[in-house]
Amino acid sequence: MKILVMGAGKMGSFFLDLLSFEHETAVYEKDPKRMRFTYNCQRLTTLDEVREFAPQLVINAVTVKYTIPAFKEIMPFLPDECIISDISSVKTNLKEYYEQTGHPYVSTHPMFGPTFANLNQLSEENAIIISEGDYMGRIFFRDLYSRLGLNIYEYTFEEHDRTVAYSLSIPFVSTFVFAAVMKHQDAPGTTFKRHMQIAKGVLNEDDYLLQEILFNPYTSDQVAQIRDELQELLGIIDQKDGKQMKQYLMKIRNHVKRDIEIRKKL
Repeated sequence: MKILVMGAGKMGSFFLDLLSFEHETAVYEKDPKRMRFTYNCQRLTTLDEVREFAPQLVINAVTVKYTIPAFKEIMPFLPDECIISDISSVKTNLKEYYEQTGHPYVSTHPMFGPTFANLNQLSEENAIIISEGDYMGRIFFRDLYSRLGLNIYEYTFEEHDRTVAYSLSIPFVSTFVFAAVMKHQDAPGTTFKRHMQIAKGVLNEDDYLLQEILFNPYTSDQVAQIRDELQELLGIIDQKDGKQMKQYLMKIRNHVKRDIEIRKKL
């Protein structure tokens, strides 16, 4: 298959490396310097070159802020039958955009990134394939993600946004709070150092991505739950109530235990 990857960033380069030995691949990137670590693929810098390449599948791997603008720019230069796809972690307005393009489409979300994931060992990582869209496109990505050993889930666009509101907004907001109140430690403990490593990774993400995840319409309820839990915990701390503290720790340990048990059954 002739596959065009848009964007030569970390995830774009990952997909190019993954696909280039079985497919005819090309990367479209306006900044030639960003393509210096791409191999075994054609390097395209103009839209006329995109037209000449005539891809059968496009994987849009640009920064989330530019996902739809990038599609709009390239669309007149694609064959009518070309499948268009994205790997964006934020799907805002994508369903409506896809449906008016006239192109077959598929949307997926590999729920890992170069910041924390070991890209050579992904068996504990997950991927979401949106159930709406082109059947053959979904089959292509299901096969690809299966070969990577990813755990695959199929959701609608709405279900995806609800999942992201839970799985990303809670750790992101918790990390923001840690980063906001932390102070430099000359001799930090192990837990502090691990939290600091996570904070550095999260805050290294694109500002627009963080904004869109937090502005997800389902995020507010998740953040409100964090607020409620902090209020309960603060009350226990202020009262120095050992019995309540023990009950609270039992509650959250059981919560984590149930999650582990559910994962073992999957």
